[in-house]
Amino acid sequence: MSKEQPNLFFDTDSKNEKNNSEMNETIAYTPFLPSIKSHEAFLDINSYDELKKIANKCENCGLRKGCKQVVFGDGNNKSDIMFIGEGPGQDEDNQGIPFVGPAGQLLDRILNAAEINREAVYITNVVKCRPPSNRLPNPEEVKVCRGYLEAQIRIINPKIIVCLGSKATQVVINSKARITKMRGQWILRNGIKIIATFHPAALLRNEEYKRPTWEDFKKIRDEYKSLG
Repeated sequence: MSKEQPNLFFDTDSKNEKNNSEMNETIAYTPFLPSIKSHEAFLDINSYDELKKIANKCENCGLRKGCKQVVFGDGNNKSDIMFIGEGPGQDEDNQGIPFVGPAGQLLDRILNAAEINREAVYITNVVKCRPPSNRLPNPEEVKVCRGYLEAQIRIINPKIIVCLGSKATQVVINSKARITKMRGQWILRNGIKIIATFHPAALLRNEEYKRPTWEDFKKIRDEYKSLG
């Protein structure tokens, strides 16, 4: 009669418990972005740097072939506030940093006026590669790339998210949202406060957007300062 091998059975039970725990964790995860599935969210990645490395190698859509580099994000990846734009432009593609062109320079001035230090916030875009001719990313490009944004939100875990422009608003808040109706309103989801405002590039095209945008940023400033 063979001798009992408790360690063998114990190890098997431990592995089963671990697998069940991981399965339960995946099942329990509630995606932040509308319509996204858990398997798109890189749930096995919990490191910002590791996620960035994966994104930098991504060639899952045609945008990567037409740009110089992946523009993943910029700023404090432990920040309480995250700004989300639409996609990199030519200046961003050249430098590998979001919001460094004319629209980014305007954003810097708005942040400065609101007494928010750019270095203290985190800034990214819905898609990480520049669309041709600085056009808005199309639905398929957004679908391919949104998993990275979902993972960024999960890993950084901000208390405030600011959607800059209509595309970011539709991806983060609601696919049918209109920026002119949605802007300036706080929404609470999964413990995170979300607000939408005009993209800085829109202000460069239409000065009438400057006043409402500043009103939105005063709300953002006050909420951000209230975090302590």
